[in-house]
Amino acid sequence: ANFAIFSPPKKCSPAYSEKLDVKIQPLYEVPHHARQITDWLWQAFGGVAMPREFFASIVEHSQRPDALPLTFVLTDGERALATVGLWRCDLISRQDLYPWLAALYVEEAARGQGLAGMLQEHVKQYAREKGYPSLHLYSACVGFYERFGWQHIGDGIEFPATRVHLYRCAL
Repeated sequence: ANFAIFSPPKKCSPAYSEKLDVKIQPLYEVPHHARQITDWLWQAFGGVAMPREFFASIVEHSQRPDALPLTFVLTDGERALATVGLWRCDLISRQDLYPWLAALYVEEAARGQGLAGMLQEHVKQYAREKGYPSLHLYSACVGFYERFGWQHIGDGIEFPATRVHLYRCAL
């Protein structure tokens, strides 16, 4: 199956889809975006506890066709606007759940245009075609993922002791 091009979902506004040349591709097809993806993930999810090198390793090891972890990049022409991962595990305390939609990030200037939803749908479609019955994610956000079909299944603990919300989406 070819996952290189993804059409915007119907719920996306016509004005948006007409303005951008949107594609969602695996990072291994556009590896020149790896540095940008690493920087985004480090800035959004890192900090003192998780150095840039940690995220560089994740990105480096998520670029093999048909293998997890996998990173996807949403681009407008040659410009990367957003990213998401499909990982084996994103929450150490819940290794019983598999696979995970992880590291969803949309560039600040591109937010509010439906890109996060497009990325989620792309990963759901990819995972469904690979035979996974469901996806999982965790977030500190409440009310965001529910809009995209995710069901809150309880809370979990992010290391060392941060309570997070767990979600599942049946595929």
